[in-house]
Amino acid sequence: MDPSEALEIENVIGAARDALTDEMVGRVTATAAEGMDLLDQVNRSGVGRALPALAQLVENGDLDRLVALARTFGAAQDALTDEMVGRLVETMSESMSIVDRLNRAGPERLVAGLERLAGLLEGTIGALDAAKREVAAQPAAAGGLGGLWQLLRDPESQQSLRFLLAFAKEFRKRSV
Repeated sequence: MDPSEALEIENVIGAARDALTDEMVGRVTATAAEGMDLLDQVNRSGVGRALPALAQLVENGDLDRLVALARTFGAAQDALTDEMVGRLVETMSESMSIVDRLNRAGPERLVAGLERLAGLLEGTIGALDAAKREVAAQPAAAGGLGGLWQLLRDPESQQSLRFLLAFAKEFRKRSV
């Protein structure tokens, strides 16, 4: 060994001696002790038995999906403000109230009401269709005051106007 190499080795050993202060030795010892403690906890907890399952989750990509699911769940949890939860609870409460009313009324009453409504709608659509066909089959109105006077003298027209006026009056009362 030549003298320059010996001097270099001596400098490295001196630098190592200077770096190994009591504080540094204490930190290295504490780190080693914590590492041994962690290994002991891992060994006692049985994590070793879970490693094959974890390896399979990583291999299949399922672990990535689980992480994404956890992030989504966390985002949803963050999005649920007090106001949002209150609105959801109110909506659920109203829905349960409607279901309760329907249950108490009985499905038979609900079906009967829907059948009456369907009959009313069917009759209305049939009447409108028949009126459309009847008006289309008649000759065009002559117009003028004479035609209006003749229309107003017709008892059926007067009865129809009375019905429409009564309907409009009742509709206005109920829609206000």
